[in-house]
Amino acid sequence: MTDEIKSEFPDIRETDLKDIDEEFLHVDPLRDSYRESILETPEQEKALKQHHVALMVIDIQYLDAAEGHGVFADAEKSGVPVEAQEYYFKRLHHVVLPNVRRLQDAFRDLSLEVIHTRIQSMTRDGRDRSVGHKRLGLHAAPGSKDAEFLKEVAPKNDELIINKTASGVFNCTNAEYILRNMNIDSLYVCGVYTNECVSTTVRDACDRGFYTTLINDACATVTPELHNATVATIKDRYARVMTTAEVLKEVREASK
Repeated sequence: MTDEIKSEFPDIRETDLKDIDEEFLHVDPLRDSYRESILETPEQEKALKQHHVALMVIDIQYLDAAEGHGVFADAEKSGVPVEAQEYYFKRLHHVVLPNVRRLQDAFRDLSLEVIHTRIQSMTRDGRDRSVGHKRLGLHAAPGSKDAEFLKEVAPKNDELIINKTASGVFNCTNAEYILRNMNIDSLYVCGVYTNECVSTTVRDACDRGFYTTLINDACATVTPELHNATVATIKDRYARVMTTAEVLKEVREASK
């Protein structure tokens, strides 16, 4: 019997688990069935060929992605350890923002939709925010600095902006209605935070029948452990997980 079982079930007897194959403890028993529905889908290829795809950039704004603003206006009172903030902003500036920009440029060049979400209330005082955001004190009023997108990855021309007041974009907006009207069947998702708004968006998109891809190196959160655990949970169950380079290759080849 493994140490994991002993620690989780301290009162269990050795004889009760003597026939368990220890390899079972490290396997997701539903992985293959989920992989088939997520990865082996001709509809995904069809959506690419027909340009029924979009890049969805989640919440890269001053509220949660800029030092000295929003969540990080007071580094010591943010609730995020200084070391975690340093990691987050290094990953954001050196990995995520350059990759998001590469993705945006490619989708624009191929005449594919680039969609931006941000946390922004409809009212100046934020009374329309979700209960969760009120509890957390998250508020970006219309026209505020916190509601602004970072310049490096800001919307261009007539790109769609969806304002939201909760973690997920689908449960507090008419995003699904808009995407259906635009004939979008497949979403490539990137942004911040991996374990919060990005994860919620990916799961909700999957539940609504969108073919969803999480772009691993175009997402960030405050620790690598949170990021990696989220990606591991999502991978092949709610979405494909790909790198920026893999996505660029896929969309460019599909557009030939």
